Amino acid sequence: MKLPPGQLRRRRVVTDLSTPLANALEAELTGYMRLESQDALLLDGDGVGVLTFEDGIPVLAYHTGTDNGGAAALADIAVAGPHRMELYELDRHVLTEVHEEADLRVPPGLPAERLAGNSRLGERTRERAPGDRRHERSEGANELDAVEAFLDDEETIETLRERASEEATLRADEWGFEVE
Repeated sequence: MKLPPGQLRRRRVVTDLSTPLANALEAELTGYMRLESQDALLLDGDGVGVLTFEDGIPVLAYHTGTDNGGAAALADIAVAGPHRMELYELDRHVLTEVHEEADLRVPPGLPAERLAGNSRLGERTRERAPGDRRHERSEGANELDAVEAFLDDEETIETLRERASEEATLRADEWGFEVE
């Protein structure tokens, strides 16, 4: 992902990414955040994370070291801090073409949740997102929702445990093991 330098608005080292994400949201920033982890700073680690914004709402995520985009890039960026953070402002038209990259898109609240562990900021971000983006989900989110729903169904889990126990007892008996 190629982005022009833009107008630098803030540069600092941060240990908690909630603050710069909240600042971008409050300022309704259109531009991008560049994040360099302590590994890259101290240990010559590869790659920089880039998160773009439109009116303060995250749109794309990309990691230069792994060449991952979207939610996968957020996982690469979310290494232990501190991070050197740079916040740049750009004209909206400069980001128009870049924001069409579907494989780099992230749901509005996901960066706050994954990078900062801040679900309240994630919810605030979703509430302020345009209507068409408010309910965006990550690739693979439906599968995760199905697994979470299954794990929350205690009756089904208990039924499976009982069947597994019965099956284990039958097998143990067939093989001549003592069952306690």
